[in-house]
Amino acid sequence: MSKPKECTLRKGFSLVELLIVIMIISLVYYLGFSGVELGKQKPKALTPMNLKENIVNSEFFADHATLMCIDKCQQCYLRKGVTSAFEVYSHKIDLSNIKAYTIDGSNALRRIEYERYNDKKICLVMDFYTNGSSTQMILENEDGAYFLPAFFGEPKKFDSPEDAKSYWLEQSRMLSNAGDFY
Repeated sequence: MSKPKECTLRKGFSLVELLIVIMIISLVYYLGFSGVELGKQKPKALTPMNLKENIVNSEFFADHATLMCIDKCQQCYLRKGVTSAFEVYSHKIDLSNIKAYTIDGSNALRRIEYERYNDKKICLVMDFYTNGSSTQMILENEDGAYFLPAFFGEPKKFDSPEDAKSYWLEQSRMLSNAGDFY
């Protein structure tokens, strides 16, 4: 009687076949995703409405950051902490011709005058802190006036610095009267 033929079944891929598949997948991945950056969003241009959000979410922010803008707010610098050097803020800036205001002890609107940096006039200095607070101020440009709160709430746009001042004082009164209930 004759012997039955043995069937040899392949139960896997050879090493060469696996290497070819890996090479094809790598090539497709490289061609398809070479220009795509996943997970990194570029910050929007700095504007009075998104100033705090952009700085706090930037790579510069750790515990404390200071934003300083010079040359009619065309160029800005950031520094981490209090003792480190200022580094150029390399993203877009839309803060041209900003005027900064605060309210003095007699509740009068007062324009903030800054010194010079690299022999150019400083137009804005703003501090950002770990607890989410920042320098409270009113910014004005040709589009309107913006109230930037120190703690809670979003920046608000107004027609004039006087309107923003009224809002600031109203918010201050509400906060100071919040404890009257207790």
